[in-house]
Amino acid sequence: MAASETVSLRRDLGAWSATSIVVGTIIGSGIFLVPASMVQRVGTPEMVLLVWVFGGLLSLAGALSYAELAAALPEAGGEYVFLREAYGPLWGFLYSWMMMWVGKSGAIATLATGFVYYLAHFLPALDGVVYSIGWPIGPHGGPLEISRGQFVATGLILLLGLINYWGVKLGGRVQVAFTASKVGLILALIAAGLLAGGGSAENFRTSVAAAGGLAGFFAALVGALWAYDGWNNVSMVSAEIQQPQRNLPRALIGGTLIVIAVYLLTNVAYFYVLPASEVAASDRVAATMMRKVVGEFGAGAVSIAAMVSMFGALNGSILAGARVPYAAARDRLFFRRLAYVHPWHRTPSISILAISGWAALLVFSGRFEQLFTYVIFAEWLLYGLTAAGVLVLRRKRPDLVRPYRTPGYPAVPVLFVVVAACLLVATLVGSPRESLMGLAVISAGLPCYFYWRRRATL
Repeated sequence: MAASETVSLRRDLGAWSATSIVVGTIIGSGIFLVPASMVQRVGTPEMVLLVWVFGGLLSLAGALSYAELAAALPEAGGEYVFLREAYGPLWGFLYSWMMMWVGKSGAIATLATGFVYYLAHFLPALDGVVYSIGWPIGPHGGPLEISRGQFVATGLILLLGLINYWGVKLGGRVQVAFTASKVGLILALIAAGLLAGGGSAENFRTSVAAAGGLAGFFAALVGALWAYDGWNNVSMVSAEIQQPQRNLPRALIGGTLIVIAVYLLTNVAYFYVLPASEVAASDRVAATMMRKVVGEFGAGAVSIAAMVSMFGALNGSILAGARVPYAAARDRLFFRRLAYVHPWHRTPSISILAISGWAALLVFSGRFEQLFTYVIFAEWLLYGLTAAGVLVLRRKRPDLVRPYRTPGYPAVPVLFVVVAACLLVATLVGSPRESLMGLAVISAGLPCYFYWRRRATL
């Protein structure tokens, strides 16, 4: 361990790699899945597009705020570092605890399972159960069933974990390649929809019965923000980005703007081909649209696009997520072995293996989606606190060198914090059990924090 302390992470990620982490980790499965639930809540295509715009602007406000923090504090760990500097080590630890055990590991498990879900379109045998544990330890208290697809999902996680173990440059190249591929495939999907002979602008005037109002808007916004989630990941690898003071703000802002444009065009294509009722009734709206445009071949093409999309998001999640527990361990606030830097590969190798291994276990548990739902409330609490950290650090550390300053300060970070607070209230009212369980998951880390904190001072 002592030898590794003389080895540092290497700045091998250029501007394209940094931007691809933003775009590649945001665009996963959400754009293929959430439009149905969104139109069910707000009722009309116009309102769905408004929610996408609002969610995109909120994400951009977050990116603008994070850009100041990332450029001023270009260290591994992202929010861990920002929260530590603004509020003290406890808040940084709670973020790293959440990311390791539920937040990032749950996202990795979800993406890998989603990849297999679409792969099963070509290989239906993957859905077959190979073993069943009769004890009531599975989802909803039923038996725990192990399928062939879970082994494939686990193998995919471990493969990408090894790729990132071998070097951040290799992981970055994989990220650039798959991000470019996924954006190209989605643009082809958009073109197919907008150029379809069967499409009609009249579909934008259709509607479905929905609760609507403010409650419906915020319910739809939750889905949009889930699809936009990931814009913050590039800050986690700040210590490995070349010229971070310049490239981090560009990646955060440019990448978020690219995703906003892609999401809006994709939804315009959906509603140009399909009326609101068909979008609301489809759990695979992209496949439904392509099937209507070019037949069954189109549905298969969407499955390929979705797999490429989720593969890239999965790689980016492992690449970025492993840096959070590494950063906490480096400050002696997590398992010390996770602070190890491989002397040849110059990666936080043990942290990469740890988060990949834990995510693989979550795949077999069948409970990762439930855990991920629990953490949404706490995650946005910490997102809001991080954006507020721009205000806090302007007062607390006025001497801090800030190569980039948030435009529209203080309105931009305040807007993000206010909307995050409204979202938290809406989530707490609408899903009180899940919100409180998320806080319980994070609070479970407090005894560990005080233990590690005491050891760090000895």
